[in-house]
Amino acid sequence: MTDIPPRGAFPHQHRDPRGLGERIQAQIRERLEEAVEMAGLKLMVDLRARQGRPAPDTSSDADRREFQAIAADLLAHLRQAFSADLAGAERVGLEAAEGGHQSERDRLLAGQVFLARRLPDYWQRLERHQAAYVRQRLEAPPATGGWIGRLFR
Repeated sequence: MTDIPPRGAFPHQHRDPRGLGERIQAQIRERLEEAVEMAGLKLMVDLRARQGRPAPDTSSDADRREFQAIAADLLAHLRQAFSADLAGAERVGLEAAEGGHQSERDRLLAGQVFLARRLPDYWQRLERHQAAYVRQRLEAPPATGGWIGRLFR
């Protein structure tokens, strides 16, 4: 027996029970996650190079936590930067889109998906805000470790 061919306008997405809107939202979220993770990883590598530290190791839990912290901080920066540019009604919509999510990361990503669907120049703004964040982090004085570093400042 052969499978019955999938119905609908997009047979290449067969057996996906989600509607078109849900699939678009999921694809935007995936693209946003990739953009934030790639920018965060590049920043992590650049910060480590500036500090004379080795590149991140994929098997290191500490490196994974550092990467996740950078990505979370970048997401928070994006939220703040976009929010500052929004009119009142758009800000209300952003807050509504962010509501009801269990984790801070999910909340921030939901807000970015909302903005990506509403703002025609979202991706250009995202690149500008990411670049500003990277500049800010790279231009900041390097953190000195522990009480000995603070003692010799």
